Amino acid sequence: MNNSRARSLGFTLLPILLSLMITALLIIAVGQNPLDVLTVIWQGGFASTTSIADSLNLWIPLTLASVALIVTFTAGLWNIGVEGQMMMGAIFASWAARTLDFPSPILIPVELLLAALGGAFVGLIIGVLKTRFNINEIFSGVAINALVNVFSIYLVSVLWRAPEGGNVQSTPPFRQSAWIPPFSPDFSVSLLMVVLVIAITVLVALALRTTRWGLRLKATGKNPRSALLLGVPTERTTLSAFMVCGMIAGIAGSYRVLFTYHSLRPGASGGIGFLGLLIVLLLSMRMMWVPLVAFIFAGILAGSSRVQSRLQLDQSLAGVLQGILVLTVLLFNGIRERLPERWRGEAPHE
Repeated sequence: MNNSRARSLGFTLLPILLSLMITALLIIAVGQNPLDVLTVIWQGGFASTTSIADSLNLWIPLTLASVALIVTFTAGLWNIGVEGQMMMGAIFASWAARTLDFPSPILIPVELLLAALGGAFVGLIIGVLKTRFNINEIFSGVAINALVNVFSIYLVSVLWRAPEGGNVQSTPPFRQSAWIPPFSPDFSVSLLMVVLVIAITVLVALALRTTRWGLRLKATGKNPRSALLLGVPTERTTLSAFMVCGMIAGIAGSYRVLFTYHSLRPGASGGIGFLGLLIVLLLSMRMMWVPLVAFIFAGILAGSSRVQSRLQLDQSLAGVLQGILVLTVLLFNGIRERLPERWRGEAPHE
């Protein structure tokens, strides 16, 4: 068992180390010291109260997106449409923030609930296309992402534009009672959302491990045909996976518009859903590691914004690291699948 865990840990760490080495070589090639870049990223992401707050504000939606994706990955589904689910959640939450005149203690839960419904709606569309029309979720997810983004552009530039014209890059700011409040002016993080993220992570982990629904997801993900022959309602299970993923992703999207921006803007999800895909691949769906790894990635993203001003390197360096990491993770996963089962770091199948 110890050898199995060591091999499993090795297959997780080796892609990270290899991608870091390649990124370091690229930094050296442009005439910079990798240690200087690492220092700047550390200072921007982890070294002060402000930088930790910035990292946590990325960690909240990133952890939610990653947890959501584990649900669909467990069912054997590549939910590329998670970005669209986040954006639809942001749109539904924005409608509530603009339209409903409730006091803040009532309005904020309503916004989060509507965001969950918006994400579930998009998940349901992808699930129906998968189960009823046999359209691969990768293709439908890409299409949904594009359609939802175009819809958000229409809302910002036409339907929800300020009467005087305003900024075509975002809607006018929501009234303050619709904002998710920060913990304090000195630590601008929503304690409510931190607690909600932890609660959702624990609930999903327990549901996947201990409930009949979780067993059905695993059976469908392992072999849908065999699961169907054994009496598992695979179509309903697939739809539920997409909808639960969409609900959680929708809440993640609402945080971006109700806390980060205080308005709706195209691309408000910021690629966080795709980064969640990377985290799930990297961890091989190990739920317990998601919050920690998501915080590390959030810190790298937050810190990379300082690289350009301090070292005259483009802040897209973080995107380069992510891209290299995706390739190395896929490479090592491919190698892992070709190894005998006893060398994969997995327990043998009974």
